[in-house]
Amino acid sequence: MRRGILRSWSVAVLCSLVLSMTAPLAFSAPDVEGALPVPGADEGELEVTPPEDSEWEESTAGRFDDEIADAAADEVREPEGSRASFLVWLYQSLKFRYVVIFLILTFNSVALIVMIVLGMRRNSVCPDDLAAAFEAKLNQKQYQDALELAKDEKSFLGKVLAAGMSKITDGHEAVHDAMQEVGEEQVMKMEQRNGYIALIAQIGPMFGLLGTVDGMVMAFDVIANTPTTPKPSELAVGIGTALVTTIVGLWIAIPLMVFYHIVRNRLARLVIEVGVVSSNLMKRFEAPTALDKKS
Repeated sequence: MRRGILRSWSVAVLCSLVLSMTAPLAFSAPDVEGALPVPGADEGELEVTPPEDSEWEESTAGRFDDEIADAAADEVREPEGSRASFLVWLYQSLKFRYVVIFLILTFNSVALIVMIVLGMRRNSVCPDDLAAAFEAKLNQKQYQDALELAKDEKSFLGKVLAAGMSKITDGHEAVHDAMQEVGEEQVMKMEQRNGYIALIAQIGPMFGLLGTVDGMVMAFDVIANTPTTPKPSELAVGIGTALVTTIVGLWIAIPLMVFYHIVRNRLARLVIEVGVVSSNLMKRFEAPTALDKKS
């Protein structure tokens, strides 16, 4: 069990590292283009031709040039060819506290998904080779060997068959009850991991909603503490946090909800298959018990 958890966490960290390396190649924040043309660009430099009036040149030309320079300085422009990394933009929008929260949710989700996928394989639940070998032992009336074979197998079917074989001397009804009890226990363990997936899928959007409220509080706090009309760039910080936290919460929740329902349906099908196989294998012990009851 501990080895499975460590292996799942290792896969989760590995997947996260791969995602962090490939995300900047697939995503990038949009460039912020300035309203004024960049000197030396294809559009050419900005040229201002004042009138020939000498008085305008002396009194107005200098002021007009200063206004142009101030407007160009106020423009937010990134160097040409530079792009902000998607992860950097995401970190700046989420802030440190929400980055930690969503990373914890993501790591645990990936670790649970790995454990569920490894445990839900058909060879791990209802291996065909075990059923064939167990039936061969029963046909040869090697019941002790069949019991040892089932005990050595760690699969769902192996545990159910081992529980049934241990009660073979008590009659078919006791065999059926023991198999059903062990089966319910194994199903509960497998559903428990899938329940954690559903839990993370539910609290992910809740943290996104918390970030939305937090971001709107930040935006209104800027409005309340600014004596003049705040700039849109100052309000964009809180609004960005509000929207991005909601998006990330939905990114986490939607795939997990899909995975949860897929696993639940597959688990139900595997449980039915294990029940059918185990019942067919142990059915041969039903006839002697019935004869004993009649006698």
